Amino acid sequence: MSRPDKGSEVEVQIDSLAFGGRGVARLGEFVLFVDRALPGDRVRARVTKVKRSYGEATAIATLERGPDRVEAPCPHFGACGGCRFQDLDYPAQLRWKALQIRDVLERIGHLRDFVQDEIVAAERTYGYRNKLEFSFGETEDGPALGFHRAGRWDEIMPVSACLLMSEAGNEARRVVEEWSRRSGEQIWDRRTNSGYLRHLVCRASDRTGEVLLTLVTASGELPLSSWLVDELAERVPGCVGLLHATTDAVGETTHGLAATVVSGRDWYEERLLGLSLKVSAGAFLQTNTEMCERLYEIAIEEAGLHGDEIVWDLYSGIGSIALALAGAAGRVIGVEVVEEAVERAVDNAERNGIGNAEFILGDVARAVRPLLEGGVPSPDVVVLDPPRSGLTPKAVRRVLELEPRRIVYVSCNPTTLAGNAELLTEGGYRLERVRPVDMFPHTAHVECVARFEAQST
Repeated sequence: MSRPDKGSEVEVQIDSLAFGGRGVARLGEFVLFVDRALPGDRVRARVTKVKRSYGEATAIATLERGPDRVEAPCPHFGACGGCRFQDLDYPAQLRWKALQIRDVLERIGHLRDFVQDEIVAAERTYGYRNKLEFSFGETEDGPALGFHRAGRWDEIMPVSACLLMSEAGNEARRVVEEWSRRSGEQIWDRRTNSGYLRHLVCRASDRTGEVLLTLVTASGELPLSSWLVDELAERVPGCVGLLHATTDAVGETTHGLAATVVSGRDWYEERLLGLSLKVSAGAFLQTNTEMCERLYEIAIEEAGLHGDEIVWDLYSGIGSIALALAGAAGRVIGVEVVEEAVERAVDNAERNGIGNAEFILGDVARAVRPLLEGGVPSPDVVVLDPPRSGLTPKAVRRVLELEPRRIVYVSCNPTTLAGNAELLTEGGYRLERVRPVDMFPHTAHVECVARFEAQST
């Protein structure tokens, strides 16, 4: 079949899943990435973009269902922009995620001779998230909290409940939604940069029962705050803190906003690998606590510590990995660029009686060389847990300058891991083992732990 035109409709057979979640169909040499289509499906699709060798399309009708297609339990599935794989049987989700990791490491990283373990399945496929961010949108009944409608930046879809969040988190959302309607305030409109109500960030621990909320609005005092505090206390008894953050920026990010405490405190307690962690509202912590524990256990196993090693934990956050490593190491040095996270890491070390872990404020790309020149001992093992964007080339060079015998890389994005892995192998390391972990069922995201060994070992 010849290359289709934009706007045309085609019938295609879906052969596989691309990284990111779209189905892959082939029209001769032409590849078509089809949104909302699963392997084994035969669909009618409308072509939305055409390039020289590939195109993009959206499935508008499923003519034949693939063998792994199931009914999605969420009433918002399809319209909501999240959970795109609720209609794909969970074992099939695991299979495709594992295949995609190997594909990107081979295709982008040009790596072949490494062992990839079987992917670790999530303990729970629903109710696993300890953090969710809701946005305010307008409905006939007034303001409502929900998520962006699939493919739309300008439309918020109200939800009755999110199946990935705990009941305490869902009830907190309902209370804040009721407060918003009582307040008489308008939702913030990105197109006109006007209005007041913007977001709600909910963090909750199943293990401690604690809930921490951050209400994000445009500038101005919080109306009816006493009513909101009282209602949360009655209906969400685990709520230990309500924070209020303001921003008049056009962008919709909630990250890095200063917040004031309306009631309670500005942190909640999480328990992980025997540690009691104070987690600030804006601090990074994996959003699936159970699988975060398994991920860190794997990282510790791959570090292969015997009790006397010096370990550098780069991108150490609130200290969760470093403190988990400390019991098996001689000394752990964490480096983190966010000052609040460093302060919380120090608190967490003291809270857990750990004396052989220290935390240093600094950007990895700039801090490594001064630390070495200042007398901080070089590491035997380096542990990396960078953001989704991965390591910058400069940060990779700094890691190579440390000359550890082993590097343990905790990755939330196989594509950036692949690029970094290629640079690390060019710098004298070999990728020995990759261990995938499914932290986020029903989404296209997957974590993995990669172990690199110095070529001389």
